[in-house]
Formats: sequence, structure tokens, C-alpha cells
Amino acid sequence: MNSRLSLLTSTIALSVSIGSISFSIPKADAALLVGNTRGDNVVIYDDAGNFRGDFIAPGAGGLLDPDDLTFGPDGNLYVSSGSGSSGEILRYNGKTGAFIDTFATGGLIRPYGSAFGPDGKLYVSSFLTDQILRFDGKTGAFLDVFASAKEIPSSDRKSGQLNGPNDLLFTGDGRLLVTTQGSVAIADPTKPGSFKADFSGGFASQILSYDLSTGQSSVFVDQPTPSPDSFGFVSFLGLATNPQGDLFASDFANDIRRYDLSSGAAKQTISTNYTGVVPSTSFIGNLTFDPNGTLYSVGFDQTTNQGAILRYDGFSGAPLPSAGNSSAIYVPTNKALKRPIGITYTAIKIPESEAVVGTVAIGLLSGLLLKRRDRASSAIE
Repeated sequence: MNSRLSLLTSTIALSVSIGSISFSIPKADAALLVGNTRGDNVVIYDDAGNFRGDFIAPGAGGLLDPDDLTFGPDGNLYVSSGSGSSGEILRYNGKTGAFIDTFATGGLIRPYGSAFGPDGKLYVSSFLTDQILRFDGKTGAFLDVFASAKEIPSSDRKSGQLNGPNDLLFTGDGRLLVTTQGSVAIADPTKPGSFKADFSGGFASQILSYDLSTGQSSVFVDQPTPSPDSFGFVSFLGLATNPQGDLFASDFANDIRRYDLSSGAAKQTISTNYTGVVPSTSFIGNLTFDPNGTLYSVGFDQTTNQGAILRYDGFSGAPLPSAGNSSAIYVPTNKALKRPIGITYTAIKIPESEAVVGTVAIGLLSGLLLKRRDRASSAIE
């Protein structure tokens, strides 16, 4: 009887002790933030590829169809948000994900890429007005229209113009690169007050280069041959550079393409078809590098919108699947990723998830109790 009472007392004491231990488990370095365009949220994955929940909760601060994720010079996260009739850049705490404010609004309709320039200004591509707008980098006040094809009628449009601007990236020598999808923004007849992208003109999807001092543009990378894994089209989306200084561009239709950042010459094509079928059933979002030069991208199934995270060696382009996965699959297709497009790397501390803590605690408790029972059993016998 005394042994059983002792066992019960020990169990309670161990439970309390393990409860304390669980709170002292070291925090993990988070690796990736991913924006869900169909979840209206931003989720976080740690550097082991584990899902860690929401970094920005669904709809927080009015978040709608988040696209580009950009860390500003102040360390905060700037997220492109909006629909066919609205647009804004929302600012969130870069460490906690807490909403700070609506940073920029004027003139934006379905903003995509954003980037802080060497002049301290925030540049934003307004996809459904075919413009790049500039805002004060500290206050968010609207400054001016940096580039535009809005005033050019569809019948007069040509490839090489700002047809469906997407991602933005500044080079070390001060140029602004922008991907275009080859579309023209037009009024949506089914939704008064809204706009949509019209691809009927057959304009090329390209990477344009802008001179900041003159605003003049040129075609830096012309439309390549469509990926053999695609449905026969090209739609340049994300831009990033690796530590070697090469330019990487993701193609929504499939593949990541590598270019010389000085000349625009093609250097490599990296397959993103992780589905195993041709044409691929998935589309590709943005891309990002971690400090070690590892390349990450996101994709999603076009029928279910469920997404996956892909990983590559950023120097060789070789796929780097996680254990148990094939191709370049780092995080396999799952419901937590809902038509993901934006992705960025960040080095912040996040607490262990409840599931991890619970598993550790239960394991410790079970092992310690087993030893207690063994000793108690020996005493009774």
C-alpha cells in the first residue's frame, strides 16, 4: 500500500517536473515564411522543414491574397495584399508577425512584387494597372508612377513593355529588374469596379531592366522556350540572386532559370516538376535563398491548390529532397499550403510547437514512470 502511494506521489511530482522541463526546450531557428493566396495567411516552417503554424493569422490586418513577402530595412515584413479591385502593402513585425499598419495604398490594384531601392524608396508592381509605383520608404506616402503601360491601348501594346509586371529586384549596380507575364490589365465585365489580366494579345513574358536615373527600360531576358513540363507557355514570376551573383527566375508554368546577372545570358534550367507527370499538374511560385546559398521555391497542385516546398543546391542547381522524399521535395504536398506564391527566408527564434513539446514530455514521463514501476514492483515482491 505504501509502495502504491509512493508511486502515485512520484507520478505527480514527475508530471510537474516534466511540465517545467517542456517549457525550457530551446527555441528553433525558423527558416521559411510562405504566403498562402487561398488562406489569406503566412505560415512558418522551421529549418528542419517542420510546420510551425501561422506567422500571420488569416486576414490579420486585412490580409487578402498575400503575394510578395519582403523584409524592409527596418526589419519588418512587408506583404503585398489585394484583389482585382484593391491593393495595399501591409506591414508586420518581422519577429512576431504582429500587424503594425497599412503601409502603402495609393493607386495599387493587385500588387505583386515589392522592393526597397538604393534611393530608400519602396517600389511596388501594380499588376492590374500595368505600373510600378513608388512610395516613401519610411512613411509609405505615395510619391509617383515610376513606369507604366497603362496609358497604351491594348491594340498598340508590344512585347518589351510593362505587360503584367510581377516581381522586382535591384541589382548591385542600381538597375531595377522586373518580370512581366505578358498580360494587359482590362476591366472585368463580370465584376464592376474590378480588373483582370488579358493574355489574348500574345505578348512575351520577359525580364525588363530599368535605369533608375532615366526610367528607361530594355529587355534584359527575352521569353525563353516553354518548359517541356509546362502546358506550352512561359510566365516569369520570382527573382532572386545567389551568393555567386547569378540571377534566378521562377517560371509559373514550370522550371527555374538561371542567368548571368551582367549580360542576361542563359546559364541553366532547373526542373521544378515534382509531380512525375508531363505536363506537370503543378504551378510554381516565388523563390528565395538562405545564407548558405540553398535555394527554395514553392509549388501547388492546380486542381486542389495544395502546395509543396522545393529545395535545391543554389550553386549547382541539384535537387535537395528531404529524407523520405524524391525530386526536389523538401516539404511534401499538404493542406497547410494553400496555393502558395510568396516565400522568403528569415532567421528568427520561434518556440517549439505544442506537438513537439508534448511528445518530448510524454516520452520522458513514460520512461521515468516505467523505472518507478519496476522499482515499486520489486519492493512489493
